[in-house]
Amino acid sequence: MDSLRNILTRLQQQGAALGHFNVADLVLLKAVVAAADEVKVPVIVGASEGERNFFGTSELAALVKVMREEHGVPVFLNADHTHSRAKAEEAARAGFDSVVIDFSALPFDKNVASTKETVEAIKAINPAIIAEGEIGNIGTGSEIHETVSIDSRTLSTPEEARQFVDFTGIDVLAPAVGNMHGMVQSMVQGKTKKRLNIERIAQIKKASGVFLTLHGGSGTDDGDFVRAIAAGINIIHINTELRVAWRRSLEGSLTSQPNEVVPYRILPPVVDAVKQVVSSRLSLFNAQRTSDKMHMSTG
Repeated sequence: MDSLRNILTRLQQQGAALGHFNVADLVLLKAVVAAADEVKVPVIVGASEGERNFFGTSELAALVKVMREEHGVPVFLNADHTHSRAKAEEAARAGFDSVVIDFSALPFDKNVASTKETVEAIKAINPAIIAEGEIGNIGTGSEIHETVSIDSRTLSTPEEARQFVDFTGIDVLAPAVGNMHGMVQSMVQGKTKKRLNIERIAQIKKASGVFLTLHGGSGTDDGDFVRAIAAGINIIHINTELRVAWRRSLEGSLTSQPNEVVPYRILPPVVDAVKQVVSSRLSLFNAQRTSDKMHMSTG
């Protein structure tokens, strides 16, 4: 399997982005990998500290290793939103391909110092590991919120992006560009969408010169996704949309089979529901890449 860095470089050249989908159980993991296999594109399986605590850091790494050997597409593993050097080192030792080092809640100078220290620590364990850092405020929690307020004053600036990359040595930057974690009910219902600051993305890309990640992608306007990729976004995180599909399908499965107690009879529709969400997002994120391939094959 090619390296994550090479995959990101290739997708960037093709005008596509790598889909990142969080998992907390085997149902979600099976759905994400099955979707990538169906669409035939690379994918990143992500797990936050909370998700890793529930799933098991080493257990998740072992399962992903088995699945990537069984399927014909690259499947990478990311330690999402890691808030301590110890947890970052744990993920690196377990064989994760990348770590999101998240000290964004700290003042900028302390974020820089803590991120730099953690980058050096995980690269001492695995020099090839991809280190990501985060700046700006994009909220917390991939869940359903009462309100989501995005203030233009919380957006990352090109200058702080440049400084952060230069001082920390990160490979990937996660800026605040109108994105927020979680969704509100109107987004779940499809009535409203998050909107991104595309101009700011382009400015940060030019200033930082590194790969960019869009966190909090759930509920974002499809057109904004396409424009964000063109402006320089390389990785897009989706979590809440998967959780909504997981819960809705599970509730439906339990309601339609009130007397069923066998997990492998209850859960397949849940896997399929989440897989449909992932497949749809992967197709969108790789639309330009797929279009170019079709053009080449018919030209």
